[in-house]
Amino acid sequence: MSTDTIALLDGSTFVVSDRRGDVEGTASSTQGLFASDTRYLTRWVLTVDGQRPSVLSTDDVEYFEGRFFLVPSTGTVYVDADLSIMRRRIVGRGFREEITLANHAATPKSLKLRIEAEADFADLFEVKDVLAKRGTRYRRVEGERLVLGYRRDTYVRETRIDAPEARIADDGLHYEVTLAPHGQWTGVIEVRPIGPAELALEKASATGGKAIRDKVRRSADMVRQAPEIRTDSIDLAQIYRRSIVDLGALRFSPPLDPEHSLPAAGLPWFMAIFGRDSILTSLQALPFQSELARTTLSLLAARQGQRRDDFRDEEPGKILHELRSGEMTAFAERPHSPYYGSADSTPLFLVLLDEYERWTGDADLVRKLEQPARAALRWIDVDGNRMGDGYISYAARIKETGLENQCWKDSWNSIVFRDGTLSKLPRACCEIQGYAYDAKVRCARLARSIWKDAAFADRLEREAAELKARFNRDFWMPDRSCYALAIDGDHRQVDSITSNIGHLLFSGIVDDDKAPLVVGHLMSDALYSGWGVRTMAMGEGAYNPIGYHVGTVWPHDNSIIAMGLTRYGYRAEAARVASGILEAARYFRYRLPEAFAGYPRERTSFPVEYPTACSPQAWATGAPLLFLRTMLGLEPRANRLTVDAALPSDVEWIELRGLEGRWGVADAVGRRSTSRRAEATAVH
Repeated sequence: MSTDTIALLDGSTFVVSDRRGDVEGTASSTQGLFASDTRYLTRWVLTVDGQRPSVLSTDDVEYFEGRFFLVPSTGTVYVDADLSIMRRRIVGRGFREEITLANHAATPKSLKLRIEAEADFADLFEVKDVLAKRGTRYRRVEGERLVLGYRRDTYVRETRIDAPEARIADDGLHYEVTLAPHGQWTGVIEVRPIGPAELALEKASATGGKAIRDKVRRSADMVRQAPEIRTDSIDLAQIYRRSIVDLGALRFSPPLDPEHSLPAAGLPWFMAIFGRDSILTSLQALPFQSELARTTLSLLAARQGQRRDDFRDEEPGKILHELRSGEMTAFAERPHSPYYGSADSTPLFLVLLDEYERWTGDADLVRKLEQPARAALRWIDVDGNRMGDGYISYAARIKETGLENQCWKDSWNSIVFRDGTLSKLPRACCEIQGYAYDAKVRCARLARSIWKDAAFADRLEREAAELKARFNRDFWMPDRSCYALAIDGDHRQVDSITSNIGHLLFSGIVDDDKAPLVVGHLMSDALYSGWGVRTMAMGEGAYNPIGYHVGTVWPHDNSIIAMGLTRYGYRAEAARVASGILEAARYFRYRLPEAFAGYPRERTSFPVEYPTACSPQAWATGAPLLFLRTMLGLEPRANRLTVDAALPSDVEWIELRGLEGRWGVADAVGRRSTSRRAEATAVH
């Protein structure tokens, strides 16, 4: 998101405006009121006496509330403004806007205030791809209500704008206000999106006084109920608090499990269920907010693939990629109902299942999800093994509607050779094989200890060992002393050096004798920018420091890499990666974006923004939590929480109070000293 815009959100509803509070959405602009993958408001522009005010200050008080302080332009620095214009916006099921005019003059004022309102009802895919609408828009006035609507066959969506005291016209809302000397006036407007999936929106407002108090209380509760951080690093404390609040902002309750919530992937494009993103964010949040993992696992299991459907890339046992509810999905013009075009969500689902049990001791959920887990393991061996070589590979069944790349680097040009040329489909990306190895090792543990199937556990352990040996033979590039990015459809090694090798450390598939070489690449100037590990190394043919997956730095990517470095004993290197990313967060108001530019740190004195990065974005929000786990060396051991801290040079001590898990409640304390002393104290 651009720093010139303000985003306010609550669940899957969000408003993106400029710093005046105005919305001026265009065919390709992200500004607007969005709900359920539809833009319900395209234009929301305030004028006073025909002029647009100038902005003094903007404050996003909470993730769901913003305040905009404006004044009329006087046209010269020699004349002071004597009118304040304040807009307060609270997002809930739609939004509530309070507009306050304050007269600072000793004489009365008569003013004409107008708000232009329009809606294009664009599906989010239509905004992203700049596509034209096929239905018909309409508008009508119902007393003190302006209704903006859209119809295509039986598909109907409306935006209802209630403005008591206003004169409602086709072009918007009009007020004639007379202010006494030093007087004040406030008008209140309610904007609600209406559609079949939002029928409840007509029954109650989520932006009234009680609802606002409830939201503020919930926001405070999220911070209070999360483990408390104490540290000598003020920046780290701020980043942690921002992450906890943003995780709350990105939560929404799916229809299948309205009592619980899971993280949406990110704003503005991805306020929906994403298998990979929800899984990795839930993993990052352990043990800070373990309930996210439970809901994510339960929902994804309920939506697990049951049949072969080429349009949706669905296969038995496969975990979904993305679930949408907009117009293009409703008319089957996009396959996202849900779409299963992700080759890594399925093994990562199994990784999260085991990791969740390790932290929480919730064996009941593992028993409940035994059959979905077995189905996911079958998918890895059968449909996932697309090229018949024992590796998970992917290619969309229908090229026109499916994703070309179905790994986390899912842009079209991310899986390329050293010379920059595209590899051939199907593609077997290296990190996905690591996830598959890890999934089998973990499920062997679950099979033996919880499912009570020793023969199945033995088989999984044997298959994992065979996969590791085969992988280290087929993916290793002796001439580059590194693993290949992928094996392509011609069975060639895709020989670019990328951050994916850090995920191999995370999964444990790397042979011990190769680990030092992998670490050497990760911490080299080619991959490590000084702020973090780039997605692709400098010097590779496709390297671009502002290319989405070919040279930028992704915080979530780095959090997984740091965890992998820790797994292989490279604690100082992990701390260096964590320190670089967390230091970068200061320049983004303590909110890590989806990605930022991969320029060398010595070239700029600050991390350079990536122009279209999502912010907040779920797995970027979760990255600081995984970094904290890495720096403190937090691990569940049976029913104990263990700590083995390795802190970066700019942090002397960290304390986390109130970590809940299978051990009950524990405090973790890590101090950087000559002895690197760390301790954990359990409180039951």
